[in-house]
Parts: sequence; C-alpha cells; structure tokens
Amino acid sequence: MLTCNKERIQNKIETFSTFGDAGHGGITRFSLSEEALNARTEFVKRMREVGVETVTDDMANMYATLHGTEANLPSIVMASHCDSVRNGGNYDGILGVITAMEVVETIATEKIPHRHPITAMIWTNEEGSLYAPAMMSSGVVCGKFEKAKMLASKSPEGKTFGEALKQSGYVGDEANRLTPKDYMAMLELHIEQGPVLEAEKKQIGVVEGVVGMVNYRIRTYGQSDHAGTTPMPYRKDALLAAASALKYLHAELDKLDSDLVYTTGEILCHPCVHTVIPDFVDFSLDARHQNPEVIKQVVKIIKNMPKEFDKCEVKYEEAWARSTIEFNEELVSLVQKSADAYGYTSKRMYSGAGHDAQYVANLMPTTMIFVPSKDGHSHCEPEFTSVDECLRGINVVLQTVLEIDKN
Repeated sequence: MLTCNKERIQNKIETFSTFGDAGHGGITRFSLSEEALNARTEFVKRMREVGVETVTDDMANMYATLHGTEANLPSIVMASHCDSVRNGGNYDGILGVITAMEVVETIATEKIPHRHPITAMIWTNEEGSLYAPAMMSSGVVCGKFEKAKMLASKSPEGKTFGEALKQSGYVGDEANRLTPKDYMAMLELHIEQGPVLEAEKKQIGVVEGVVGMVNYRIRTYGQSDHAGTTPMPYRKDALLAAASALKYLHAELDKLDSDLVYTTGEILCHPCVHTVIPDFVDFSLDARHQNPEVIKQVVKIIKNMPKEFDKCEVKYEEAWARSTIEFNEELVSLVQKSADAYGYTSKRMYSGAGHDAQYVANLMPTTMIFVPSKDGHSHCEPEFTSVDECLRGINVVLQTVLEIDKN
C-alpha cells in the first residue's frame, strides 16, 4: 500500500504551529491576520517547491493544483482551513490543509500516475472568530450567504471583512472559485473534536454526514430592585427564572434520544450589577441530533415550556437552524474501502460540529475523514493528535483520491 511520509507530516505540523503560537502549546490565528497570512505564505512556498502553483478566488480561498495526465478532466479537491479560534490548537482545520499538501507532495514526488488534477485548498474564515459567521467563504461560494453582507461583517474593533480581504493581498478572480464544472469531488480530513474514536479505540472516523441543529434564545423578564431592601417574596428575579427555565429544559430534553446533545454557552444578564436584582436574562440553547424528528421534539419542548417561572415572563426565539447533511454515499464507501485496505479500524459516524464540507455537499460529491482527538479536546490548547494517527488519516485520503481518480 502507498503511504505518505511521517517525517514530512511532523515537520508540517511543527512549522504551522509557529504561526500564531500563543505560548502555551496552541495558537491564535484569526482569518486574514498577520499570523494567517504567514501560514498562507508557507502553503504557497511548499506547493511551489513540488512544482505546483497556487491561485486564489475573490474570497481569497486558495487552490494549488497538480495537473493530471488527461486534459479537461475535473479536479479532485482536498480542503480545510488555516484559521483558528482564540487560544485554539494546532490540528483543527490546519491538519486538513497539511493533509492536502502532503497528498499532493506524495503524488508529485513519487510520480504516482493520476488522470485528474489534484487540488489542495484553503478556505478563508471557517471559524468566524473575528468576522462572523463561521464557514463564511464556503457559504458564499456555495450560495448560502450573500457576499455583500459578508464583506460588511465587522470585527470587535470595527474593521470589516472586506477591508481585511483587500489588505491581505490574496484576493483573486471569481472565475477561480470551486464549481461542480471544474471539480468532481471534495474530501476534508479533520480531527474528530470529540472523545468517541479514542474511547472506542478506532483509528479512522468514516463520516457519513453532519448532524442537524437548532439554536434558540430564551429570555426571562423580571423587575430590577435594590438587592438589600427588597424582601425575597416580593422579587421578580430574571436570573432565578432563567435558572428554573434551564433546569426545566434539561429535565425534558433528557427524556429524548440519548444521542441528543445540547448546550447553553452564552448568558446575558441585565443590569449585571452585584447590588441589583436582574430584570432581564437572555441565554442560548444549542441542540444537535442526526434525526430531524428528534430536533422537532426539541423545538416542541421549547415552545411548550411554561410561559412564566418565578413570577417572570419567559419568551423564546429561534436564532438559526440547519438540517442534517448526508455526505455522498459513494465517497463514504470509498473512504471505508481505503481504511479497510490499510487494515485500520474504523467507525461510521456523523459530525456534531459544522465544517466547510457541509456546504460543499450541496454543490458536489463530498465527504470527510476523522482522526482521533486526545481526550476529546478541541478549540483549546491541549488539542492533540499523534503523528501516527495523522499519518493513518492522510493515507486514507491519499488512497481515496486515487480511487476517485479511476472514475
């Protein structure tokens, strides 16, 4: 079986970890920041060293294409992102880019025959850490977002994404965009970002799709009064009501399918003064499951919860939602075939996190490959996947690309 180069992979991981090194084992590398531009420069340099030139599109997405032996055939693309969250790890996103680079380099240096062009790609602003929303550029390319609105997205400092894009030096031609005419399939390798593969001692995650989700805002309305002079029976404490609402939702949601996951990750409290009873609380509820019927049950529970807790009015509003995305069955089967050919243990699974691949899946045949995350950590500095685990995943991508190339 063909295999990629472990030492080269380790070198790539170590090199890219210097771009945005936060000093504690992880990185802060916001999209189009100086650190991200340095990572892009490294990508261009390494691709040029193996004889591959890089072009960009109007959203600064990057495409490095190794030509095939047959002219006019569509390309096979491997893509991910090089930006990170604040104090993130050295594997989320960038490992998919390293994978694409390593597969291209292996095919080029080993002179492996291939009919189709093979493209290594970087998506711009997947995380949305400075410029919301996440998966911005893949959303524009795949028709999910309006470009003008995305260009107007502002960082907390007030800089627009459009301004950052112009200053980056990586704005190219819209004609270079990923299209189903020029590309026949996309693969994205990613760390699992969860504990399942490691816990079940599986080496490869064969990803069948991305789970559906809903995100709601729950709001409670009380009355602000002095914390020292208002007797307890007279209070309308919006924070207490929010706690009661959250406990109620947990109790009801726990009665649903055990694979349902839900999170409250953001809470806004007004006036947020230690001597004042809160009069308003707004908290998020993020719920995810593969089965759309379970998501419908989640929404029903939210809509049917009591309209009052602790003498405070309770309201809800849907912030956004997404349907479950199913990846291309043929590509999923090829990933499984490739993992089996190497003798790697594997698990069929769905991604609970969002990825650029979920948007591309509506544009062309797409799938993902997962490798284990140590202790399930991701979006934090302890994020880690051993080079041996990375090598296995990259080998599966290499073999899958060569299988696709036969078509």
